[in-house]
Amino acid sequence: MMAMKKLDVFTNFKFVFIPAIAIVSFSHFMVVLFGQTIPNIVWSFFKEVGFVIVLAAALIFAITWFWRTIPHNRPKNYSIFSFDVFGQESKIDGLRTEFKTHDVAWSFMKQYKKSYPLHHFALIPDISKTEKKTIIRYL
Repeated sequence: MMAMKKLDVFTNFKFVFIPAIAIVSFSHFMVVLFGQTIPNIVWSFFKEVGFVIVLAAALIFAITWFWRTIPHNRPKNYSIFSFDVFGQESKIDGLRTEFKTHDVAWSFMKQYKKSYPLHHFALIPDISKTEKKTIIRYL
């Protein structure tokens, strides 16, 4: 009779133990799935998408910046203006001030700066569309 009670306890224990193991293993599976697997997949996806978005924004910024820095309407003539020590525009006799190319005007301006160290010189393009003078080089 004693053996029968032990067997009866074991069968009752089996009916409780098997569903308990099933519940614990399913719970562990769900915890791993929603706690590690799905967040890791989603996080890695958003990390890559974030990297692509930042890279695209940087490229768009660089392209627009380079596009804006390129002069789209090239000036036909350049002028050199001289300024005295006080910053007032002054005219120095005998200096060539009108040029067709930027490089020649820049070269003359550097030579003038060596010849007249107390004066400052500004290279200004002659663009007919604008009324304001824009200094592109200043020595």
